[in-house]
Amino acid sequence: MRLEGVATRLPERSQDLTPVAFFLSWRVKRVHICYIDESGTPEVPGNTSHYILAGLSIPIWHWRTCEDEITSIKRRYSLDSAEIHTGWIMRQYQEQARIPKFDSLNYTQRRSEVERIRRSETLRLQSSPVRSRFKQTIKTYRQTRAYIHLTLDDRRRFIKDIATAIGSWGFARLFAECIDKVHFDPTRLPCAPDEQAFEQLVSRFERYLNNISSPSVQQTLYGLLIHDNNETVSKKLTSLMKGFHDRGTLWTRIPHIIETPLFVNSELTSMVQIADLCAYALRRYLENRENELFRLIFQRADRSGTLTVGVRHFTTPGCACEICASHRSDPFTLLP
Repeated sequence: MRLEGVATRLPERSQDLTPVAFFLSWRVKRVHICYIDESGTPEVPGNTSHYILAGLSIPIWHWRTCEDEITSIKRRYSLDSAEIHTGWIMRQYQEQARIPKFDSLNYTQRRSEVERIRRSETLRLQSSPVRSRFKQTIKTYRQTRAYIHLTLDDRRRFIKDIATAIGSWGFARLFAECIDKVHFDPTRLPCAPDEQAFEQLVSRFERYLNNISSPSVQQTLYGLLIHDNNETVSKKLTSLMKGFHDRGTLWTRIPHIIETPLFVNSELTSMVQIADLCAYALRRYLENRENELFRLIFQRADRSGTLTVGVRHFTTPGCACEICASHRSDPFTLLP
């Protein structure tokens, strides 16, 4: 496979470069960044039937292109500085239905009317003896405040525009482990769903980097993982990754992925927000058969010929979903 902008192989002495020196060097153009986020809960049974860990990999030299395109789409919807949190964006906002002719108002008027209703509801709930409802309402208001000037149709178009952009990035690759927790037996499996998902994602990203590197012409590519920050998750995944560097995963050694994952605030990092959208689209397809967003982002799943190798659905044999149908022969799909 020919890759634009790929430099020649590192001299042998450069293999000992520290990560800082590595990224400050001209060799930075040989790095692919995989942005990772999750959807659903990893606990069994938890409150979702599926747990999804998704990673979207892009060559570092395309990072600015992706950022600029996402920024442009956000600006069209007056969401310039807003975080793309797909789950919150796609919800119904009950206050909007209480505002007469909400669709005909401009953005400023819509925001003003919604915030007026929310202030009133906040004051009412403060005196309620059910504190859990008050806390959940405040959380909902905080998480959705950036989007209240948009109707549900507006918000759906916005997310579809982002998904369409992702689908058009021919240089990007989607990796994901989609675990159906109904068929995940903790007594038979040696690790938790989130640990299995991370090992699978790392293995598939490593295999991709190995496949697109070209030893015959001395071109080796490297990968870096960037994950949404969570203190509990960061400690677990850092420990797992150190073990992978020492012993490999169940499937492969990982010479192409450098360092442990970097954990960042998703509110400040657009590309992690894009991984959130991918994870959301996969879960909504598998749980509800909502396929509009799924088919847009699934175009970017890593493939070997016509066989999908980047995304797996861990479920019962014979599943008829598009993910399972697209890689029946992938050796990574074997159930323990």
